[in-house]
Parts: sequence; structure tokens; C-alpha cells
Amino acid sequence: MTAVAEPIQAAMPFMGHLRELRVRLVRSLLAVAAAFALAYSFRVPLWEWAQRPFLLAMAEHQKVLPGDLHPWAFTDLTEPFFSLMRLAFWVGCFLAAPVVLAQAWGFIRPALREGERRMVIPFLVTTSGMFALGLAFAYTQAFRFLGNILFQEAQSAGLRANLHMEAYLDLFLSTLAITGLMFELPVLVFFLARFRLVTARGMLKYARHATITILVVSAFFTPGDVILTTVFFSVVLLGLYAVSMAVAWAAEPR
Repeated sequence: MTAVAEPIQAAMPFMGHLRELRVRLVRSLLAVAAAFALAYSFRVPLWEWAQRPFLLAMAEHQKVLPGDLHPWAFTDLTEPFFSLMRLAFWVGCFLAAPVVLAQAWGFIRPALREGERRMVIPFLVTTSGMFALGLAFAYTQAFRFLGNILFQEAQSAGLRANLHMEAYLDLFLSTLAITGLMFELPVLVFFLARFRLVTARGMLKYARHATITILVVSAFFTPGDVILTTVFFSVVLLGLYAVSMAVAWAAEPR
């Protein structure tokens, strides 16, 4: 009787975990759907917000007000609809991220030790804060710089702006995502240093190798004028690398 009952006892917690996982996934999807619906109701103001950095750069070159510029065109009737929907979807994902993270935390929390629990919350807060800081930097500085360079290059070739929303959103969203991930470097280095996988002395020793790697990565991921955009993002990454060295020094176990 005991041998028969043991598999049932062992199977019940696993099925319970699956049910809990399903509940938390449904809650996360509902949060994303609700945030998407909210963002979609503001899709036109969101589009005005998304295009503003480029219009500011464009207005500086043409000596006009940003509101006087209308560079957008479409050749496919469905392009504006799906472009605005895509923008609203990613904004909705960003708004729903706290709920999704809370559901993930609630699912994994019982499996963690007390010391691990104390580390997870600062990790989530720091990671989210650095990513949001990267998004803010990309919107206020990086994308406007890119728009300025790209428009200046097009203007020097005598081209007239006749832009598509889909291509613009690809550049806008990818720039925000890449810059946000770049700002996660100090957080990554902190945990690598805590586990003795990297040290501040080692990062300083291989600083020249890191500089070459940063130049290659910046040249690969940045569009437009290769030299200027590469230099810009290389300077940002080198600054984050320097911050990461200080973080590694502070995080190293004594």
C-alpha cells in the first residue's frame, strides 16, 4: 500500500505546479492584453511621441517648426493600421512588465532560499531601472543623434523625405531595445563579480580587447554614417564599461 501511494504523493506537487503556472501565465497574458488595449486607445499620441525625436532633428536642418513637417507616406493601405498596432503592443508589453515580473516572482519564490529571495528583488528592481534608464537615454539622446546624422546624409544627397512608418518604427524600436540592453552591462558584471567570474583587475587588464570588441559591435549594430554612429555608441559602451569596472570592484567578495 505504501509503495502504491508514494508515486501519487510525488505526482501531486508537480500537477499543482503546472496548475499554478497556468494561472500565472493567464494573469500575465490578461495584463498584457489590458495594457495593449489601453495603449491602442492612445495610439495616435503614442505615434506623435515616437516620431518626435526625428522631427526635432529634421526641423533643425530645415529651420522650421516640428509641427510643420509631414514626411510620412504609405503605399500599402494596411501599413498605418499594423504599424500603430505594433507600437501599441510594445508599449503595452512595457506597461504590463511589472505584473508579469510579479507573477514570475510569485511562481519561483517558494523554491528559493531566504538569502536568494533577498537578492532577487534588488536584482529585478536594478535590472528594470537600468533598462528604463537606457530607454530614456535612447529616446532623448541616441535616437535624436541618429536621426540627425541620417537626415543630414540624405539631405546632402539631395533627397526629399518620403518615409514609411514601418521602416521608421523598425529603427526606433531596435534603437530603444539595443540601448536598453546596453545599460544592463553593469548589472551583469555585478553578478559575474559576485560569483568570481570577472574581476575589476581582469577588466582593466583586457580593456584594450574590450575596446576593440565594443567598436566592432557598435559598427555592426548601428545604421547610417558608420564612423559617427559607431563613435557615439562606442563612447556610451566604453562609459558603461568603466562603470562596470567600478561595480565589479565593489561587488568582489573580500
